[in-house]
Amino acid sequence: MPGRLCILSMNLPSENPEGIPSQSPGLRGTSYPGNGGPAKSNPNGVAPPTERRRCIEKYQVHAGVRGKNASLLSSPALLQLFPPFPVCSFLFYAFSLSAVFFFSPAYAAASQTNLSDHPTLILVIGAPGEAEFGSNFVQQATLWQKAGVEGNCNEITLGLEGSSQTNDYEQLRQTLSAEPRQGPSPLWLVLIGHGSFDGKEARFNLRGPDVSATELALWLQPFQRPLAVIDTSSSSAPFLNKLSASNRVIVTATRSGHEQNFSRFGQYLAEAIADPRSDLDKDGSVSLLEAFLAASRQTTAFYKSEGRLASEHSLLDDNGDGLGTPADWFVGLRAVKKPKEAAAVDGLFAQQLHLVRSNSEQSFTTEQIARRDALERAVLLYREKKNQLPEDEYYRELEKLLIEVARFYGSNSRAISAPVNTK
Repeated sequence: MPGRLCILSMNLPSENPEGIPSQSPGLRGTSYPGNGGPAKSNPNGVAPPTERRRCIEKYQVHAGVRGKNASLLSSPALLQLFPPFPVCSFLFYAFSLSAVFFFSPAYAAASQTNLSDHPTLILVIGAPGEAEFGSNFVQQATLWQKAGVEGNCNEITLGLEGSSQTNDYEQLRQTLSAEPRQGPSPLWLVLIGHGSFDGKEARFNLRGPDVSATELALWLQPFQRPLAVIDTSSSSAPFLNKLSASNRVIVTATRSGHEQNFSRFGQYLAEAIADPRSDLDKDGSVSLLEAFLAASRQTTAFYKSEGRLASEHSLLDDNGDGLGTPADWFVGLRAVKKPKEAAAVDGLFAQQLHLVRSNSEQSFTTEQIARRDALERAVLLYREKKNQLPEDEYYRELEKLLIEVARFYGSNSRAISAPVNTK
C-alpha cells in the first residue's frame, strides 16, 4: 500500500528500479542501494542498521518511511496503543455525529468556506517579448494548470488575458491582497517569464510596470500560511534573498542576478511537478523538492549535451536564511552541504510540499496533514543532531519521536486505507 510514513517490517525486497544513488533521504521514502555499490537488502530503509538498533530491539519495527510495500503497525507493542473499537458503538456514534453536523447551520457555512481547504495556485505569465518565448511561457503555464486541476487547487492565471489587459502589476497586487493570510493551506506563486537586474534590484517583467523583489516581498509580508514562490526567470536569485522567511519555500532559476540569459529551468520544472518519474522516494506524489532536483539536473544535462557553458544555476531555500542550496548539494533528498557552518539544512519543508497529493494524502484533512508534517519534520530535524549527542541519548529521544509518528498513523489508519473518491 503506498503511503507517506509507515511502519516497516524488516523483511524488505532488494531492488533498485530507478538507479538512485546510495543515500538515506529521511522520512519521505525509498533509499535504494544505487548503482555505485553492491546491492543491499534494505532498499526502503531510512537509517543504517546501527541507527535502527534500539527501535528494532524493542519494537521489531522501523518508523520513518513514506515508500511502498510498508506494513502498517506490524508490532504488537504498538498495536496495544490502539485498542479495538466496538463496531456497533462506532456506527451509532458515526450516525449521531453525521446527523448533528448535516442538520446544523454550521454545515452551510462550512460548505461556503470549503475552498479555503484547498491550495491556491497563482500563475503569473510575464511579458514575452518575442513570439518564441511567448509560446514557451504558454506551454509552461498549461502544464502548471493541468497539475493544479489534478491537485484540486484554486487556480488563478494572470498574463494570458487579451490585449485589453495592460497592467498585470496592479492585477497581481490585488490578487495577492485578496488571498487569506492565515491558514494551513499553502499558497503557490509561480512566475514564468523574463527577469532583469540592474546591479541593485531584480525585477520580473510584466505587461505594464515590472514588479521588483522588494515590492513582492512587501506584498507577501503579511502572509503566515505556507508559501511557495517559484521564480523561473533569468536574474531571479535576488528574489530568494528578499522573500526568504520561515514557513516558505523559495525557488529561483539562477544563483545570481547577473545570470541574465533566458532560463530553461522553468520548462523542466513545469514538466517535473506532476511527473511520476520525479517521485524519487516513491511515495506516490512529487514534492516541490523532488521537482526542483529533477528540473535542475535536466537543466545541467541540457547545457552539457549542447556543449555550452551553463548560464543558470537554480537554488532552493526553505529554512529562512536567504542563502539557498543548489541541487548538487543534495544526495537523494537530503542536503549534505550547507552554505554556512551554523546554517540549517534546506529541503525539509520543500520535501513536505506537494501540489498534487497522493491517494493516501487525499484522505487526510488539511489539519491532519499539518500535524503529520510537523511530526515528521521533528524527526528529520532531530536526526541532524546525531553527531552532537551521546549515542544512548540520541536513540532514546529518536524512539520517542518515532512512536509519536506511529500513533498518528495508527489513529488515522482508516483514512489511510479508505479508497479515495476521484469524481
